[in-house]
Amino acid sequence: MGRTRPKTRKARLLATELTEPSREKKSEPTVEALLDKVRELIIQCDYGLAGRFVERVLQSTPDNAEAKEILGVVQLETGLLDKAKQTFLSLLPPHPGAPSPPPPAAHLYLAQLSDNDPQMALKHFAAAVDILMLQLKGKERATDSTSTNSDEDETRRTIVRALIGQVEIWMDPAYDLCFDSAAESNCEELLKTALQVDQENAEALQMLASVRMSQQRPDEAKEILEKAWSSWKDLEADDSRLPPIASRLNLTKLFLELSLFTPALMVLRGIMASDDEEVEAWYLEGWCFFLMAEQGREQGGKLDELTWEELARDSRDCLETCKTLHINQGHPDIPMREHVKELISKLEELGIKPSPEGDGQEDDEWGDYEGSDGSDSDVEMS
Repeated sequence: MGRTRPKTRKARLLATELTEPSREKKSEPTVEALLDKVRELIIQCDYGLAGRFVERVLQSTPDNAEAKEILGVVQLETGLLDKAKQTFLSLLPPHPGAPSPPPPAAHLYLAQLSDNDPQMALKHFAAAVDILMLQLKGKERATDSTSTNSDEDETRRTIVRALIGQVEIWMDPAYDLCFDSAAESNCEELLKTALQVDQENAEALQMLASVRMSQQRPDEAKEILEKAWSSWKDLEADDSRLPPIASRLNLTKLFLELSLFTPALMVLRGIMASDDEEVEAWYLEGWCFFLMAEQGREQGGKLDELTWEELARDSRDCLETCKTLHINQGHPDIPMREHVKELISKLEELGIKPSPEGDGQEDDEWGDYEGSDGSDSDVEMS
């Protein structure tokens, strides 16, 4: 039997041509696969690469609403605010390619981008709420009355945040709306709706407490804050049911306004367990210790078995950390930075110096702030 002849170059090329098309077809990703990759990159905050992938999706499906929404997010996160605004507007009627109904997220993002036009921001928030309410009714019909699902819960939370966003606009002293005679009644009505949607929502209760404080009703505010805080204060630092850090920082500010120092410190401790480089948390902790030191001086030199000097030193340490993080991160909050400088200057005048490096007594002192028996019974606000 003769020897088998090897394939010629021509034969090899022919074989390659026959197999290559099928290989290319197999490796071409689907639109859904590309969107999955984009979502993954968004979570990783890799907005540059996410943008390139989403552009590929829009090349093949120009009217893909989800891809447009993600493109808007990428543009928003990379500072292309005008382009982001145009992208989100393309998802709303009367744009010819807009889906029906439009995605509520487009309205929510446009509300954020309308900070120079509060009336327009209110309209976008209201439109988002209308769409979400319809979605919620559909989800409620799809589940029986004894069960809930995470999708429905998330929709409720989004509705509440959109309603709170409107309250914040009405209460913001930077806008003339806060002087409108209808401002108070509008806030009350918006928060009533929010608590009808989710009666135990901590952020809605917290905002209601803020309204009560603006109405000079501090006792009611304390009662509402206790209810808001009690719903999540025992959760672990990584529990998804915790309110966002921004909401917890606002809660801390309310506690400080009411001179409720122990709960303020406990909330801040939870925030720092999640992110120990949160600039505003260090600022508020320093401010809290400063107020405690002032109260200690007024009460004869001590507060909760700690001298005012010890509290003032803790304040100085927190404020110095805040100042360092503020500089390193290029934090945009200039008024915060100026207040930190002012507080450090006052402490310097009182002879309070930062602790020597390596002096880690703060963790040991937490017990003193929380009560000697280790319980939190001393933080009841009724």
